[in-house]
Amino acid sequence: MLPLSIPVRYDGMSRQIAVRLPDELVDFVDALVVSGAERSRASVVTKALRRERRRAVAARDAVILARTGRDPELEGLAEHAANLSSVPG
Repeated sequence: MLPLSIPVRYDGMSRQIAVRLPDELVDFVDALVVSGAERSRASVVTKALRRERRRAVAARDAVILARTGRDPELEGLAEHAANLSSVPG
């Protein structure tokens, strides 16, 4: 969470980190960039991490649902969401 002294509009700022990846993953990332499918290495990593975060949240939600059982009030929402196309990002 951001300190209260930083205005909310700066929430989208990014930080640079260094990571080590196997050669084959770097080659894959670079091929995506060279082909024009992605604009940068950072965009490939960002998309992958966002996808992983969504997966982790969905897995957590599945555990909660398994523990608590189905919620009749949310049945329609789940069916609606299942029919939506993927949200980018």
